[in-house]
Amino acid sequence: MFSFTIAAVVFGVVFLAELPDKTALAGLMLGTRYRASYVFAGVAAAFLVHVALAIAAGSVLTLLPHRVVQGVVGVLFLAGAAVLLFRKGDEEEEVKKPADQSFWKVSGAGFMMILVAEFGDLTQIMTANLAARYDDPLSVGVGAVLALWAVAGLGILGGRTLMKYVPLTLITKIAAAVMLLLAGFSLYEAITG
Repeated sequence: MFSFTIAAVVFGVVFLAELPDKTALAGLMLGTRYRASYVFAGVAAAFLVHVALAIAAGSVLTLLPHRVVQGVVGVLFLAGAAVLLFRKGDEEEEVKKPADQSFWKVSGAGFMMILVAEFGDLTQIMTANLAARYDDPLSVGVGAVLALWAVAGLGILGGRTLMKYVPLTLITKIAAAVMLLLAGFSLYEAITG
């Protein structure tokens, strides 16, 4: 039976844990470049997969080698920063029109970015732990998915609004710098683990 109380508790915990995480940054960057609904569709699907894995696996996810996960995440952030900094033809200041990018390409990019970057993330492990604690996979799953979607939506919409006031090249450089910092942090955790 579905419990609104458990779903609300899980929503609050996961929302607060995910808000300062890389999801908002990823959503912001994709939201500045592509149609928000396309980005959200891919990101939302990736979070469904993450929550389903967390619910199904329960506390097994906490047994993954933390160093390996952090090392892979660090390398992926370095690659993401490099792509942002060294991409050719990024001189345009306008957001690409939806006709220039297909739904499948944009939503697929959002899906893959979140799927890889969020694997083994704190909120995924937390969701697994909450599912084990409450023994109510539906309530925990609904609360976690809605929280993750809310954070992603805030990041995507924030990106669209930010574009009205800040040039895309500056946003790209700032995002690359943040990705470099996250890469350093993740690699540091992998080494010192």
